[in-house]
Amino acid sequence: MSESQTPPPVASPADEHKLIAERREKLKTLRAQGTAFPNDFRPDAFAGDLQAEYADAERWSAEALVAMPRAVRVGGRLLAKRVMGKASFARLQDGTGAIQLYLRADLGAAYEAFKGWDIGDIVGVEGTLTRTRTGELSIAVTAIRLLVKSLRPLPDKWHGLADVEQRYRQRYVDLIVSPEARRAFELRSRAIGFIRQWLEAPPRRFMEVETPMMHVIPGGATARPFVTHHNALDMDLYLRVAPELYLKRLVVGGLERVYEINRNFRNEGVSTRHNPEFTMLELYQAYAGYIEIMDLTEGLVRETAHGVLGTSGLRWDGAAIDVGPAFRRWRMEDAVLEHNPEIKREALRDREAMAAHARRLQVPVKPGYGWGKLLLAIFEKTVEHTLIQPTFITDHPVEVSPLARASDTDPGITDRFELFIGGKEIANGFSELNDPEDQAARFQAQVDAKDAGDDEAMHFDADYIRALEVGLPPTGGLGVGIDRLVMLLTDSPSIRDVLLFPYMRPET
Repeated sequence: MSESQTPPPVASPADEHKLIAERREKLKTLRAQGTAFPNDFRPDAFAGDLQAEYADAERWSAEALVAMPRAVRVGGRLLAKRVMGKASFARLQDGTGAIQLYLRADLGAAYEAFKGWDIGDIVGVEGTLTRTRTGELSIAVTAIRLLVKSLRPLPDKWHGLADVEQRYRQRYVDLIVSPEARRAFELRSRAIGFIRQWLEAPPRRFMEVETPMMHVIPGGATARPFVTHHNALDMDLYLRVAPELYLKRLVVGGLERVYEINRNFRNEGVSTRHNPEFTMLELYQAYAGYIEIMDLTEGLVRETAHGVLGTSGLRWDGAAIDVGPAFRRWRMEDAVLEHNPEIKREALRDREAMAAHARRLQVPVKPGYGWGKLLLAIFEKTVEHTLIQPTFITDHPVEVSPLARASDTDPGITDRFELFIGGKEIANGFSELNDPEDQAARFQAQVDAKDAGDDEAMHFDADYIRALEVGLPPTGGLGVGIDRLVMLLTDSPSIRDVLLFPYMRPET
């Protein structure tokens, strides 16, 4: 343990109330002195940058730092302190990392004040870089000020926030005491930035756009929407379940390669894989089909892993996963047959036979379900969780793919794929349906399914049909779940670990 790493005592709930009261009294004194919450300190250096620049301890020895002095101003939060009479140590953390502070009694009044400050207080420090006897880069403090009096004690970093739900509710505390949490969200930011640059660079040349988040008609996905109300227009609106239909309108308009990294909202269950609001990448490319979009998806996942982590070898939920080799491509019907040898190929498109197999597997069967819906349900029950290495499942039934182009050689299925990694769906893409009459018929089939009790079926979007009648070029589309991709990159078991503020029930 270095000089600055003595852990503070762990406070019990009863002690915590007393500690808060004591801190309020300290703040009261600061207010009386006119020194509470100053706003005139400006740092000129950052802890993480200093640690990186002076990482070579042989080159930047204590003697070298004396010979080439470096004055710095750093602001941050006190995470640890150790008072030892005429000299003290502390650890300061800012948004880039942490650095040790070395303080001497000759600071005078500032030193005496420092001894009464608490873990969690935010301070401004001036000093010169030095290296202690243990070789740790430090700031020899020449001036120090209290900028923010923290009123609530932090959990010490050896115990942290033990309650997982408390970590999600108090993310602001989790980020302070948990380096793993900070790293996950730094990687998330880097991944999204990398994806933007990768898509916009030649030869891909996609353009980022923005589309509405409140829709008159929910569309673009089979999902239950959230409903809101526009007071001025006195009409109900739906938070978008997907931007798909608007993005394809842009392709009709001549913006032939567009993408949006967007928030979607689906009024469905909450689990380790699902949050009511989530982030999606959706893109559309004119003059491309689902094969080209599969190629693009594979490149996107592989290159993002390399760009963010520097490797294709990942671990997720205890499994070793490699996104470097070519991804497997497997027809849904073939996958179901391999995992369910009791099902014969001739039964796959027999509605009654598939219903019987579904009931045997304890898969719910509704009267409106055709063979395609039952095939998908059996796939989800028996195959999906086994797809650990990257696998494209292709050729989905028309019944469960209302926006995808039907196969030219097999009218019962579509030119569609889903990418699974670690037993979880990561991406969904297909050759877009650009026949307005076929699309109108499929919308009507969705309306009929909704009337029959399918809450996730789509509405009929007449304006989108009109756009198709203007003419949509042959187009390939893709949706990538950004949250799940970040779960893969950070080896996170729950979607809540990669959302800064996941959905939580209100505190009682």
